[in-house]
Order: sequence, then structure tokens, then C-alpha cells
Amino acid sequence: MSSLLLLLDDIATIMDDVAVMSKMAAKKTAGVLGDDLALNAQQVSGVRAERELPVVWSVAKGSFVNKVILVPLALAISVIAPWLINPLLMVGGLFLCYEGVEKVLHTLQHKKAKTAEEAATQLALTEAQLHSMEKDKIKGAIRTDFILSAEIIVISLGTVATAAFVTKVSVLTVIAIAMTIGVYGLVALIVKIDDMGLYLTEKTSAAQQKMGHALLAFAPILMKTLTIVGTLAMFLVGGGIINHAIPLLHHFTEDAVDHLEHIPTVGSIIGALTPTLINFVIGIVAGLLVVLVVTLIKKLWPRTKTS
Repeated sequence: MSSLLLLLDDIATIMDDVAVMSKMAAKKTAGVLGDDLALNAQQVSGVRAERELPVVWSVAKGSFVNKVILVPLALAISVIAPWLINPLLMVGGLFLCYEGVEKVLHTLQHKKAKTAEEAATQLALTEAQLHSMEKDKIKGAIRTDFILSAEIIVISLGTVATAAFVTKVSVLTVIAIAMTIGVYGLVALIVKIDDMGLYLTEKTSAAQQKMGHALLAFAPILMKTLTIVGTLAMFLVGGGIINHAIPLLHHFTEDAVDHLEHIPTVGSIIGALTPTLINFVIGIVAGLLVVLVVTLIKKLWPRTKTS
């Protein structure tokens, strides 16, 4: 009986540790989770209304698979080769920056229809390519989720670095499940705001109809905002990973903050914004460099292949 009570006491202690450390990890990863939400919401936008939830569900399933791979991988690397975590994160950061620049270039190069005929042609082309576009969106969202999830798990792992192995596994599992359900639950809610608005406009109550019209007006503004925020997040998260991985850049950021904080009146505000601005610039520069390298490889590869 005493052995059973001791076992129950140990389990209760572990559960308490897991709860406390999970809260700490959640607080530390809140910023990245916000970026994850914005990125995924804009990644799954632009599909047909009836396909929105199936697309979100497909990405959510892919995200769960990512966590199943990442949690044991992060635990194994932290034990076997902890020095490998930063280089791997940096590769992911460079990929995010590359994706961000590609997205911006695509937006700048995309020609808007000037006539009704051009619009009809573009719509016909889009209809023919909808299935392919949907698959590409799902793959792209899952790839982006993999990198963001890796960063969140590494941050969480740092929070429980000194804890027992069982506690580490439990905390990472709780964070992985909670963040996936939370993020994709909110993404599903965001992409269906217009449908909720349409549903409310058909109600007899004037207040509900007014709310419905407000939601219908708000939905495109929200999606446009999330598209911009999601692209910015690629540069901020990618640039932030690179900044932390390269000591020279990290020390430069800290020194810049220290100097700027001494400016009278506005020093604290400028100092707080400086790391974000530096991460953003690093993200853009890194993305442009990767695009340049990829473009050069694409141009040189056919010659190498035919020679």
C-alpha cells in the first residue's frame, strides 16, 4: 500500500512539474506561435470556400506528423549532438527567408487583369489549376509548419533542459499537441469568418444581420492583413533564427540595443524595436542571397547536365 502511495505521489509531482514547465514553455514560444498562426492562415487562404476546412485539416494532419518526427528527433539530438541544433535551425531560417522573398517577388510580378476578358481568362486558368494549387498550398504550409514547429520545440526544450527525461518528453508532447490544436483551430475559425457572416445575414434579427454584414466586411480585410503579416513573419522568424545562430550578429544586436536605450525619452521604445528591425533586415538580405544562389544554380545546372 505504501509503495502505491509513493508511486502516486511521484506521478503527481511529475504532473505538477509538467504543468508548470508547459506554462513556462508556452510563454516563451508565444511570439513564434503568433507568427505560426499568421503564416498558416495566409498559406491556406485563396482556396474555394468548400475546400477551406479540408485544406486546413490536411495541413493540421501534416503538422501532427511534423511533431511526431520533431519531438523524438529534438530529444535525440539534444543528447547525442547538441551542437547540431543551431545549424539545422539556421537552414530552416534561411528557407523561411527564401520563401518570403519568393512570395514578395511573385506578388510584384503577378499582373492584375485590366479588362473583363483578361479577368475571365485568368479565372479559367485558375479553375483548371485549382487542384494543383491546393496541393502546392498544403505542401508549402506543412513545410513552413515544420520549420516553425522545430523552433518552438527547441525553445521548449531549452526551458526544460535541466528536467528529468520523462518531464522533457511530457512537456514537449503537451506543447506539440496544444499548439497544433490551438493554431489550426484558430486558422479554421479565421477562414470561415465570411461564412459565419453570411449565415448571420440570413437571420431575422436586425442585430444578427448587422453583425453578419460587419463580419463580411471584416473578413477580406483580415485575410489581406494576415497575408502581409504572414510574409513579414517569414523574414522576422527566419532573420531571428540566423541572428541568434551567428554570434557576431547577436552581439551586434545587443550592442545596438544598449547604445540606443541611452537616447533620452524614446530610448526604451527604440531599444525594444531594434532587435525586430535588425531581424527583419537580416531576413530580407538572407532571403535575397538564397534566391540569388538558387537562381544561379538553376541557370548553371542545365549546362552541367548537358556537358
